[in-house]
Amino acid sequence: MIPQGKYYDQPQRFSKEEWDARVKLAGVYRIFAHLGWDELIYNHISLRVPGPDKHFLINPFGLHYTDVCASNLVKVDIKGNVIGHSDWPINPAGFTFHSAIHDKVADGHCVMHVHTTATQAVCCLKDGLSYSNFYAAQLYGKIAWHEFEGITVHLDEGERILTSAGNKPLLMLRNHGPVVIGATLAQAFSLMWLVNRACEIQLASQSMGVVMDIPEPVLNKCVADSLNFDPKYGAGEDALAAMTRIIDRIDPSYRN
Repeated sequence: MIPQGKYYDQPQRFSKEEWDARVKLAGVYRIFAHLGWDELIYNHISLRVPGPDKHFLINPFGLHYTDVCASNLVKVDIKGNVIGHSDWPINPAGFTFHSAIHDKVADGHCVMHVHTTATQAVCCLKDGLSYSNFYAAQLYGKIAWHEFEGITVHLDEGERILTSAGNKPLLMLRNHGPVVIGATLAQAFSLMWLVNRACEIQLASQSMGVVMDIPEPVLNKCVADSLNFDPKYGAGEDALAAMTRIIDRIDPSYRN
């Protein structure tokens, strides 16, 4: 149950649209922590602020995901300028490609990047992701790859990341980890769930022997039939809502 009262009310300095975006994004940070997708104070999820300005919200650098709440998310423009007040800086490694995507990808409203063991391990494999399991099959044709250039703190790499991504919603940074680009928080979350599970199953199956690849016609059918992309079944909204309810039962303070 979500507590009621001024502690959870919208502060006057934020518009309703921005506050709603802040609450939803803060909830996703708590979901990532709950799933074990956090990495100390590192990694990042960003979300465009509704409106004409190219502003986006991102986590305060120095806080664990369980410390993130709606009011302490940092609003920045595509040049890295903090909009309004923030007690915290932002991670320069995150800004590099988040800003490029939010600037140039029209429907790139949400960008997620993690270092989960499974996804990073698959990014380190020469052959990358194997289309040999239920989850990977739903990602067929949706993945691009970017060669490792080191820590992503140099702004010029942002443009090369964009080029590598092309029109794909999932970019695997070799030797590093995945970047998901979604039109909504829910869509991005669904993509991240799929790629993480695909990598987990791949590592488990490859440890036991040679995997059996799925034929291309079946892969195409899996993409077409995936409920994760079907608006009739929420296109990820129902799954994200279910996870948000779990977080609300555990600790709804992210709504502050």
